[in-house]
Amino acid sequence: MSSTEIDLRSYDVPFSDAHDFAQMVLPLSGRLTLDINGQGAVLHPLRAAFIAPGLVHTQFSHEPNASLILDFDLASVPAETAGLLAERPFAPVSAATAKLVDFMGMLQEQGAASTGVLANWTPLLLESLTAQPIRPASRLQAALTRFEAQPAQPWDTGSMAKVACLSVSSLHRVFREELDTTPLAWLNAMRLRFVCRQLVASSLPIAQLATLAGYADQSALTHAMRRAMDITPLAYRKQNQTKIR
Repeated sequence: MSSTEIDLRSYDVPFSDAHDFAQMVLPLSGRLTLDINGQGAVLHPLRAAFIAPGLVHTQFSHEPNASLILDFDLASVPAETAGLLAERPFAPVSAATAKLVDFMGMLQEQGAASTGVLANWTPLLLESLTAQPIRPASRLQAALTRFEAQPAQPWDTGSMAKVACLSVSSLHRVFREELDTTPLAWLNAMRLRFVCRQLVASSLPIAQLATLAGYADQSALTHAMRRAMDITPLAYRKQNQTKIR
């Protein structure tokens, strides 16, 4: 794309997509889950997301939500800014950045977000997002990498804490501080992300995917996916393989 475009959207059922332009997802209200090429997070007004061109991403939510969606040509952004965006696909939103997002959201809702306003607002937004200090290195990163590499392992809070070199109580505290979730909730979300990627990218039988993801059987996977995403594995595969083609 050669121009910058903006839109207001809300999300409910799981939907996967990939496009040849860059995109910022800037929540205005509510929460939504977004997976970008295997890396997932919950977005809310204090956490935005950058989706690089070509990356498959899936989003869904079970509550009312609204986000400002900014589509832009990454080549029009300074190389340093583009690099900083790629380093932090899920970026914290400061109070100053939130005001910029709210302002444009209000204009867009009123139909007053002109091309000129958008052209001036976009560099301010990207500079504000990339100027924020990088968070300290995660105390969980090495452990999360191992969990994601071995989703089929029978992980529980005890074994997860051992890998992270933490007590179980400290594991819960650090998960809350860094990821705003619990260890088991993160584990289930990670396994579902793994399954969703494989459902779209491969033709492996669903029963085999269930085992590879750490579920007892296909029925357990189906139950978990229905509860978290309100869709079955088969329906997800049919819906999203069609959309990606």
